[in-house]
Amino acid sequence: MTQPSVAFEQDSGTARIIVAGELLTQSLSTVEDAFRAIKPETRPVVVDMSQIEAMDTGGAWMIADLANRFSAAGATVTFEGLAPAHSSLLDTVSENLPKSVPAEAPHKGLIPWLEDLGRGTVGAGRDTVSILGFLGLTLHRLARTLVMPWRLRRAALVSQMEETGFKALPIVALMGFLIGVVLAFQGATQLKQFGAEIFVVELISISVLRELGILLTAIIVAGRSGSAFTASIGSMKVQEEIDAMRTLGLDPIEVLVIPRVVALLIMLPILGFVADMAGLFGGALMSWIDLDVSPGMFITRLKENTSVWHLAVGLIKAPFFALVIGVIACWQAMQVRGSAQSVGQRTTASVVQSIFMVIAIDALFSIFFSEIGV
Repeated sequence: MTQPSVAFEQDSGTARIIVAGELLTQSLSTVEDAFRAIKPETRPVVVDMSQIEAMDTGGAWMIADLANRFSAAGATVTFEGLAPAHSSLLDTVSENLPKSVPAEAPHKGLIPWLEDLGRGTVGAGRDTVSILGFLGLTLHRLARTLVMPWRLRRAALVSQMEETGFKALPIVALMGFLIGVVLAFQGATQLKQFGAEIFVVELISISVLRELGILLTAIIVAGRSGSAFTASIGSMKVQEEIDAMRTLGLDPIEVLVIPRVVALLIMLPILGFVADMAGLFGGALMSWIDLDVSPGMFITRLKENTSVWHLAVGLIKAPFFALVIGVIACWQAMQVRGSAQSVGQRTTASVVQSIFMVIAIDALFSIFFSEIGV
């Protein structure tokens, strides 16, 4: 087998490229760097192919690519000594080379901006209708499960409770503890200026029980469990497992969505309660260290000045947060369209939308409880 070679010669008027040997795919690596080293010029170029003994599609691609680079620089390219069979192959490869299309410059002005705004508005409207429909479908399946509890997949429910609840206990407890420590430390710093250090108990208890405990727990669950829901179901969508379920007569909502949503409905209030207790413990410990408020005094003031409604207000929000996180995560998974990149995009969107909706619902609950005097 004759190894391929390429030589570049130039004189005052033209440049000459001499290609020789067997230009076959298995041996192209020996001349790849030599072809790449030839820099395009603007003067006429002659490609001498009279010494080529054999050529396949890979060799024709290298010559066609070289000719394209010179043509793009403004040079005129001609071929010499080209055998008829090689000429036909080179023409076929040249016609099928991918054409580089320059990126279209973004449109500017009022009309394109209005078009983009309208397109985004229509897309947001469609997504809203779609997620409301998915919410209705999920609530219908939940209601049917309550009426016919034997339809609930208990093994899947227990597995999801373990993943979303028990495995999240350490991070939720640590988060609650640190929030209590931070509130006690920052509250003490401010209250010392007025000699009202003892009121740090009310600051910690009301803040943690009413707002921060359950809110931050829901945010952690949205980032941890919501993203896992979207990624797992989205991967099944990519691999067409959900279509296979429908073919077998199984309802994906009942099989995949309901166990996850029910697991969140059960475990999020428990996680919120754990975060509340850890926050109170962290606040009591920091108050004891920094303010000399003994644990006994902390518990006494907690009983006397903190209503049980503060705890109830926080836990009442938990099922709503759980439903929103579960529905958004599973709906985003169902929107995955056939690629791993789509799974990543939908997982990100799931976390962002879940956290936004959790904060928005918390704000609505705060206004509602304020208006009714709770």
